[in-house]
Formats: sequence, structure tokens, C-alpha cells
Amino acid sequence: MRLVAGWANQMRNFPLFRPIILSMLMASYLAFGASVFQLIEQPIEHRLQEKVDHLKAEFLEKHPCITDDDLESLLDEVVRASNHGVSASRNVTGGPNWSFGQSLFFSSTVVTTIGYGHVTPLSQPGKLFCMIYALLGIPLTLVLLSALVERLLLPATALLRSLNAALGHLYRPFTIRLVHLTIIVTTFLVFFLVVPAGIFAYLEPEWDFLDSFYYCFISLTTVGLGDYIPGDSPGQPYRPFYKIATIFYLITGLTFLMLTLTVFYDIPQLNLSSVFSSIKLDEDPEKMRLSGSGAMGPGYGLGGLVMRDEYSRHEQRRSVVHIRPRPDDSPSPDDTTPVHARDVRLP
Repeated sequence: MRLVAGWANQMRNFPLFRPIILSMLMASYLAFGASVFQLIEQPIEHRLQEKVDHLKAEFLEKHPCITDDDLESLLDEVVRASNHGVSASRNVTGGPNWSFGQSLFFSSTVVTTIGYGHVTPLSQPGKLFCMIYALLGIPLTLVLLSALVERLLLPATALLRSLNAALGHLYRPFTIRLVHLTIIVTTFLVFFLVVPAGIFAYLEPEWDFLDSFYYCFISLTTVGLGDYIPGDSPGQPYRPFYKIATIFYLITGLTFLMLTLTVFYDIPQLNLSSVFSSIKLDEDPEKMRLSGSGAMGPGYGLGGLVMRDEYSRHEQRRSVVHIRPRPDDSPSPDDTTPVHARDVRLP
């Protein structure tokens, strides 16, 4: 580990070292993901394509008056309408896509950058307004989420201070921060992924628990693939209330996810970007934070957003015990500190 750290310290003087290494890692990660997705999904795609071709052949065989070109034209229109959120199936009775409730849900997916894509503007004025709306709404949403995270940091940091008070004489600050992060992550997993997944699995007739958990994860990470949309099943009761409750869940879930990332980002030992930064890797980042060097900056931060907490410089302080030595204790000749003022820091 020290060898790697020393090598990185030597290479950090090369200005393009960090972007090159990160670009290579990103390219490798993308290639790895592409290979796995291709391996898993391509056989299923082939089977579905064979099934569709077989059904088309059976349909043309049963209805010889319909030509293959006519059928293809009909299917093209059906697919085009489906891509815009309009279904040609009479079994789909989810209601209009642009009612006020559905439009409110669409607006929330735009400003939160989730963007399911199941419904898109159909007109040119609608597309133009969507761009302007997103241009103003996304920064406003980020400001709102940042303000909510800043409020949530107060109890989160209070919890960290409580852990320091209870465990500071037994464990190092980094260990206490890991315990604190584990509590935050567990809270996020239970109350914003597992419990909502169970609720969605109960409310959505065609979703199992894995589908619901997948929807929650894809939504809160703002990936928003749009293959699962809550409240669109036929005959869904209380659809407007269901949509509004889902919007509230998305906002609160994104807020707590930002809080989790903020707590994670504030632990320098877990921040991989520090490996290629200008910080000396042979120094303890936690000591640098406690010494007030300013390399990491005080308090919690996320993407340059620094939360101003007046107690942040005290939260990692180890317990100090004042020990009066016995008369037979003899100080070092070079030690000019008064005996009664010496501090002994517990490991």
C-alpha cells in the first residue's frame, strides 16, 4: 500500500495523470457493464424476437386477406404511439396521460431529472416549454434538496457527536465515522428502498418485490428507465392520491440519498478521488482534518457544497484524560510541560 501511495505521490506532479487514470477506469467500467448486459440480455431479446415473428406469421396465416406490408404499417403506428405514451391495447385503461395528476407526476420527473420517458410532450410548443421548464426547475430542485440536506445534517451530526462521546475513548475517529455511515446507509436502505418496495409490491398487481425494489433503486438514483411506473395499472384505485404520494416519496428519497452521499463524501479515507489529488497520501487525512489544515475543508461537503456547521471542528476530537503522576514518576529532561498539565490521549 505504501508503495502504491509513493508511486501515486510521484505521478501526481504530472498534470494529466488524474484525468487519464480516471478516464481509463471509466472506460473499463463501461466496457465491463456492456459485456455483462450483452451476455445476460441478448439471449432473452432473441427469444422475444422469435416469439413476435412466430405470432406475426400465425396472424398472416389465419388472415390471408391482410398483407405483410399492411401489418407492418399498423405495427409501426402502434409502436410510434406507444413511444409517446399512447397505448393501442383496449385492456390498458390507465386514463389519459395529460390529466392534471399525470401532468404533475411528469413535471416532478422532469425537475428531479428522473425522466422516465413513458410520457413525452407531443407538440412543438410542449417540447419548447419542457426545455424552459427543466432549465429553471432543475436548479430550483437542487437548491431545495440542498436546503433539506443542510437541515438533516443537524440531527445526523448530532448523532455523530453522540457516537464520539460514547465511543471516542475506545475507537479511532475513522472507525466511529464508519459506524455513523453504516447507520445512515441502513436507514436509507430500510426506509427508502425495502419498505417502499414492499408497499409498491402490495399496491401494484403485476409487480413482485424485486420489481418494486428495482423501481425504487432506479428512481432514487435518477436513472429512470421508465419500464415500471406506479399508478398506471388498469383500475388503479385512488390514482391521483397515489401519484402525489409517489412524488412525495421521490423527493424525500432523493433528499436522504444526498444526505447519505454527503456523509460518505466527508470521510476522506473512503473518497477515492483523494488518491489522485494533491493531498499527500502518506499523511492521515483524518489528522489533517483535525489539525485544521483546510485540505479537505471543515464540515460536510458534496460536490463543492460545504455545509457550515459551527461544531464540525469539534466532532472528531478524541477524549483527553488529565493524569496526575505519582511522586515517583520522573519527567523527561527535555519535557518542559508542567506535570499536572500533561495530556494523555487514549488510543
